[in-house]
Amino acid sequence: MTTEERTFSQKNMEFDALYAGRAAFGGVEPGEMVIPWDIGEPQRAVVDLARAGGFAGKVLDAGCGLGENAILLAGQGYEVTGVDGSPSAIEQAGQRASAHGVEVRFLVADATELQGVGTGFDTVLDSGLYHCLNDEQRSAYAAALNRVCGPDATLHLFCFAESVPSGTPIVEDALISKDNLHANLDRYWHILDITEAVFATSFTHELLARMSEAGAPDTAARPGPDAVQVDERGRVLTPMSYVRARRR
Repeated sequence: MTTEERTFSQKNMEFDALYAGRAAFGGVEPGEMVIPWDIGEPQRAVVDLARAGGFAGKVLDAGCGLGENAILLAGQGYEVTGVDGSPSAIEQAGQRASAHGVEVRFLVADATELQGVGTGFDTVLDSGLYHCLNDEQRSAYAAALNRVCGPDATLHLFCFAESVPSGTPIVEDALISKDNLHANLDRYWHILDITEAVFATSFTHELLARMSEAGAPDTAARPGPDAVQVDERGRVLTPMSYVRARRR
C-alpha cells in the first residue's frame, strides 16, 4: 500500500482513495490492502444466480468495483458493461479482465445518472451499490437504471440486510429495510421478491478486533459480536437482502 493519506470510514467514504491505496480502515496494518467487498473472486450468491439462469442479453454491472462478478459473466458469454464511480477501480478491473482473457466494457460513471453507458440492457446486477447511496441518490439511481434498460429488464440487487450483526463496521443508515427498497424502487421497478442471501468479505475476526481497538467507524447495533459468522476460510459473512425486480 502507498502512504496512507486518510482513514476510510463511513463518514469519509472516499472509494477511489481506498481502491488506489491512499486510504485505509483504522486498524489495518501498513502495507495491508483491505477492501472489504473484494474477495478476489465472484460472490457465491452471484455464481449461483448465474448458474440458475438469472442473466440474459446485455448485462449492466452497476458499481462493479474491481470487476470479479462482471468477469464471471463475461466468461460465460454475456455482453457485460461494468460501471463504477472510481477510476482506480475501473483501471484495476480492466487489468483483471485481461488477466482472465475476457472482454468487459468498463466505464467510469455516476450511478445516479449513468450517462454514456448506453441503453437496452436486459439484466442489471447491483452487488452492494444501493446501500452506499443516500435516499435521494437511491431514487435517482432507480430512475437511471430504468432509463438505460430495455422492456422487461430484470434487476438483481444485493444490499445489506437489517440483520447485520454488531461488530461489523457498518452504520445503521446502510442497513436496508424492505420499506426503503419499495419507497425508492417501486416507481421504476416492480419488486418480484426480496429474499435472504449472504456475502463473504475480506474481514476476519482478528481484523475486526484490530479495527475496534483503533476506534473503527460506528457499527451496526444488532446482536452481539458472537453473531458474526465466518466461512471455511475465516472470512466474515454479511447478511444481505436479494431483490429481484422487473422494469416498469
